[in-house]
Amino acid sequence: MSGSLPKVQVKICGINDAAAYDAACRAGADWVGFVFYPPSPRAVTPEQAGELAARGSTGRRPLCAGLFVDATDAEIGAVLEAAPLSLLQLHGTESPERCAAIRARFGLPVMKALGIATPEDLGLLEAYAPSVDRFLLDAKPPRGATLPGGNAASFDWSLLAGHPIPRPWMLAGGLTPVNVASAIRATGAPAVDVSSGVERMRGVKDPVLIAAFVAAAHAEQD
Repeated sequence: MSGSLPKVQVKICGINDAAAYDAACRAGADWVGFVFYPPSPRAVTPEQAGELAARGSTGRRPLCAGLFVDATDAEIGAVLEAAPLSLLQLHGTESPERCAAIRARFGLPVMKALGIATPEDLGLLEAYAPSVDRFLLDAKPPRGATLPGGNAASFDWSLLAGHPIPRPWMLAGGLTPVNVASAIRATGAPAVDVSSGVERMRGVKDPVLIAAFVAAAHAEQD
């Protein structure tokens, strides 16, 4: 019966060169993510993202998400002029009101990233649900971290057991080709997001690891 289960979607985030984009296409990734946050080693310019998204790669053409951290309307607008995004991923301290304003201003779905470390963190889901279209549930950054996101760490997946998620969601934080299948089984995640877990060095994606990650994420449904 596993073949009748809904397909787990896979997002490869932090794509910043042609080899990584092509690998994501060949592997059958559903999404690629472009980081528009200059302090990140994975950051791209709007023009670079537009050029990558326009590549005539073999394989399926994934949808494009843009990762923003407390960006202004002007900054988001400049990206959208150059890159064809299908989803705005908000990874900063954006309030529910700010998320709603961005969604209304640009007419695109919004995914809010929430750092999870304790059961109390899941309480934010209800507050944000009316203002967003998706959630990205990530590990809360460790104390002193300079970048948002899980910083290659995972959170206690058992926190999600029996907890309703009021919007479609993606699981992130410390996922790799080795553990993604068990993460899906443990959480029932309908989608998974990976960045550092498919890199051969910080900020540099490995095409072999991208292929292995997508294959592992889909293995449960084959």
